[in-house]
Amino acid sequence: MLDLLASGRSVASVAAGLRISDQTIYGWHQQERIDRGEAAGLTSPEKAELAAARKKIAQLETQLAVATKAVEALRAEADPKGGTRRSS
Repeated sequence: MLDLLASGRSVASVAAGLRISDQTIYGWHQQERIDRGEAAGLTSPEKAELAAARKKIAQLETQLAVATKAVEALRAEADPKGGTRRSS
């Protein structure tokens, strides 16, 4: 797609030929400029790394929530009166 633009074709003709919106092409072109260091922003590898980190954080938050609920359930089961016991 970027080669077609570089060869002189218009965004509208490329978009029509590929059956995608002009905005999609502008977005891809902008991302390519970022990846080449010509514009500010996150590169494609940085975006992928950020997405993977966010996914991992969500997984860890879910695991923590499950573990916290398990601890609360065990505490309630171990001490049905809700008080604390001192060991001798």
